[in-house]
Amino acid sequence: MVYTIVVHMRAKPDQESISKLAAKLQEASAVYSKDKETLSWFVMQSVHDPQDFTIVERYLNEGSQTYHLNNPYWKTFDPYVIPLLEKDMDLRRFEELEEVKV
Repeated sequence: MVYTIVVHMRAKPDQESISKLAAKLQEASAVYSKDKETLSWFVMQSVHDPQDFTIVERYLNEGSQTYHLNNPYWKTFDPYVIPLLEKDMDLRRFEELEEVKV
């Protein structure tokens, strides 16, 4: 079953924070998408509010996060991103439902 993490982030309202966060998330996607057992690592920005961002991380299974967490880049991510945020990240974990054949 595919293990999915969805993270919502809200950048501080200044354009510099928004731009820096967008660039860091794009960089992170390029790095993390190459991790073993990572199916996809998408980043999105709201079309209605440029401060709002979402990450969707999809892994082969829950244990696949180990490769992500052991990536040296991970240690640099939070220290860079957290000061750019207006509030704490909202992180949620899911297992994708199996497709039902009809």
